[in-house]
Amino acid sequence: MASERILKEKQKTIDEIEDRVKNSSSVILFDYRGLTDAEIKELRHNLRDNGADYKVYKNTLMKRAFDDLGIDLGDNLTGPSAFAYSTDQIAAVKAISNFKKDHDAIELKTGIIDGAVCDKDKLAEYASIPSREGLLTMLAGSMIGLVRDLSICLDLYAKQKEEN
Repeated sequence: MASERILKEKQKTIDEIEDRVKNSSSVILFDYRGLTDAEIKELRHNLRDNGADYKVYKNTLMKRAFDDLGIDLGDNLTGPSAFAYSTDQIAAVKAISNFKKDHDAIELKTGIIDGAVCDKDKLAEYASIPSREGLLTMLAGSMIGLVRDLSICLDLYAKQKEEN
């Protein structure tokens, strides 16, 4: 039987996982086997640049934490799993997907985005969404086009009135 101290440490880790899941908009589980130390550092740097982070926990502790939260991840907690989390819904999945383009060793397993469990296909959809800045740029470009068209119409209308 495990000592009282070990059980408290495990419960502390479970509480930490639960807290990260509750306070994050997205949680991504991925397999990191095959990455070198330098590649793992690069991944961590990319995640932090995008407002995300990751940590590796024991699968049994993650399973207990997810069970306590009422989240069923099926058999996705087999083999080594890293736990990426972010307050942005798509920051973590975009950073991991972009990193995966150059490093085939990473494999997305599953994720939780805004409380909904997502499979690999759904995560791929989220990864293809442009960043917030990209979406704002597209919106601004559309609005500028509308204003330009309006100014052309008003100019033509003014010229027509001058002729009459």
